[in-house]
Amino acid sequence: MTPATVIDIGRQAMEVMLMVSAPLFIAALATGLLVSIFQAATQINEATLSFVPKLVVTFIVLIVAGPWMITTMTDYIRRLFEAIPSMIG
Repeated sequence: MTPATVIDIGRQAMEVMLMVSAPLFIAALATGLLVSIFQAATQINEATLSFVPKLVVTFIVLIVAGPWMITTMTDYIRRLFEAIPSMIG
């Protein structure tokens, strides 16, 4: 196995990780932004107010995007395992 192969496998793993985690992070970021704007407009300074909406939205996004996330990870792992013989020999 060459160093280029190792770097390519690492790059692909990072791409899959970013693709799979992006929906959750974007949803949590957008929810946090909306709650922060609401808190600034109403002058409510409660730290726990942003936690519950982020948690709910994250679970909803996980339910909606979960099948796609699992399919993406499974496809990557399957390709990686199928490539093992060519990496060794």
